[in-house]
Amino acid sequence: MAGRIGLTDIGPSVAGGRYPAKASVGESIEITATVFREGHDAVAANVVWRPPPAADAVRRRGGNREAGPLLRMKAGTYGTDRWSATVVPDRMGMWSYVVEAWSDPLATWRHAVEAKAAVHQTGEEMANDLETGARLLERIARRPGQQYATAIRAAVEALRDPERSVTERIGPALSTELWPVLTADPIRELITRSSPQQVWVDRQLAEFGSWYEFFPRSINSEIDADGRPLRHGTFADATTQLPRVAAMGFDVVYLPPIHPIGELNRKGRNNTVTHEDSDVGSPWAIGSAAGGHDAIHPELGTIEDFDAFVAATNELGMTVAMDLALQCAPDHPWVAEHPDWFTVRPDGSIAYAENPPKKYQDIYPLDFDKDTSGLYAEVLRVVEHWISHGISVFRVDNPHTKPINFWEWLITQVHLRHPEVIFLAEAFTKPAMMHELARVGFTQSYTYFTWRVTKAELIEYGVELVQGSDHMRPNFFVNTPDINPFHLQSGEPAWFALRAVLAATLVPTWGVYAGYELFEHEALAPGREEYKDSEKFQLRPRDFDAALAEGRSLEPLFTRLNQIRREHRSLQYMKGLWFHGIANDNLLCYSKRHEASGDVTLMVVAVNPGNHWGTTDLHLPSLGLDWTDTMEAVDELSGEVYHWGQFNTVNLDTASRVAHIFRIRKV
Repeated sequence: MAGRIGLTDIGPSVAGGRYPAKASVGESIEITATVFREGHDAVAANVVWRPPPAADAVRRRGGNREAGPLLRMKAGTYGTDRWSATVVPDRMGMWSYVVEAWSDPLATWRHAVEAKAAVHQTGEEMANDLETGARLLERIARRPGQQYATAIRAAVEALRDPERSVTERIGPALSTELWPVLTADPIRELITRSSPQQVWVDRQLAEFGSWYEFFPRSINSEIDADGRPLRHGTFADATTQLPRVAAMGFDVVYLPPIHPIGELNRKGRNNTVTHEDSDVGSPWAIGSAAGGHDAIHPELGTIEDFDAFVAATNELGMTVAMDLALQCAPDHPWVAEHPDWFTVRPDGSIAYAENPPKKYQDIYPLDFDKDTSGLYAEVLRVVEHWISHGISVFRVDNPHTKPINFWEWLITQVHLRHPEVIFLAEAFTKPAMMHELARVGFTQSYTYFTWRVTKAELIEYGVELVQGSDHMRPNFFVNTPDINPFHLQSGEPAWFALRAVLAATLVPTWGVYAGYELFEHEALAPGREEYKDSEKFQLRPRDFDAALAEGRSLEPLFTRLNQIRREHRSLQYMKGLWFHGIANDNLLCYSKRHEASGDVTLMVVAVNPGNHWGTTDLHLPSLGLDWTDTMEAVDELSGEVYHWGQFNTVNLDTASRVAHIFRIRKV
């Protein structure tokens, strides 16, 4: 049923308000609505913006909005009926807002008297209009605590003074001094309210950050003459790598599972179904006689060693992300203690994981539809256990293979006590499932970036992500232990560099799996997007320092990219992305603009190696410029300064330069 005042298309709103929209602390959130009514009387709108209930100690006036200045919405382009207001949350938690649309008798009156005065109607002809204004002002003057009552009554007297001209009678009420007083707390009639909409507000790391993934077990200094590891790495060894990661400017240190690894059906090197005694197995095959999801793999160290690793990471300004993989090795304690948590096949055996034709004989999936209360409670206990050890970021393995309602329940329960916790969905699956996981609470999501390579693919995907940014935050990993992208398998350094630039500048959050900076690229076999000698099944020690000293490392590029990202607010949000024309399908031109700060960055990036020339056709208004403006474009990668307009010739020879990242300033 429609309200008295037309009020539609409220935003941000996810699935019609079924789920909360997402934002981060300090982010400018634009609340929008379409507001209209019959006839010619003026309408207006405001927003009631409320903080999380537990922190809401503000008294509300009339039960409809918080005490304090009315948060008025501004009308957009004439004829669109779109209204907007900007709010900025200052704390984490579930915020809410209501849009109130109303008839605005003051604005209606002002339009009428100004229009009639402009055609020189007399006081007698405008008698009713002038009295209407006087009565409206009297209503405002009579409000309790009205500190401008004297000035308002003087304006009323002027409106009722027949000895004055029309201009003199309406002048005091419309003055630049009094009119803002009248409209700050206006007369609102026929108020129509939207249903409450929710916005879940995370800490800033949920929106913006750089992730670095490595396996602690591969970090050690003891290798033989062939570079093969002599021993299993520990948390103490891994701690030695933290200064290097911090120096590159990464925010999150992501660890694959750190739990005991199953002995039964353990995989060998390169995912073979048989293993040698020395094979370390996949860390995703969780659980053995040494414990399950709440235990530490003995060869990595103790829980005290883990706590020390977390503390060392935090001291360097970074956060540890833990892998939450809800699956079990055949010898996980849960298998014996809770057999009803698994699927039994017709022959009586427990079903292992499969993604045909792939088989994972070392992993048993969990069945979430049997002992629901017991399994749900145990998973929550495990998550709370690791939160108590300093973990506030979880990378969730294959969440699309578990029920949606389970994730909604779990994330809600965790956020009730720990709103700072971040959940990253590792869900390389169909778009409907990826978006629904985001709607039910996942903070971030892996994406299809790995498989979006051409200019057209990147533009289409970027537009899709902006359109879904109210609920789904993308995390662009350039590679993962599971995925060795085909475009990297040549080992061409330019591919590695340009994909890093794209990931770091197209979206606010990006990630790297160790070895990428060393151009690791050998595939398991032709046509396979898997690494040869995958670190998932064996130790892979690397000499990062030697590679850097010899110029065989992308560490300097990573460092500069993360510096640039921190210096530019425009690169810290998904909204504000705009794709510009450039006359070469091998070049991608796009900008990011943060309206509140005025920060603008402009990128031209090669989408594949080569020597590419192109001419830009920039959409200058998206850069905050007029069509006739010129700009100073400072390349943040090289320091070079260019003077640009709409059309500019660009050359990227990827043997020496894969991208421009410009800081834009109007000249």
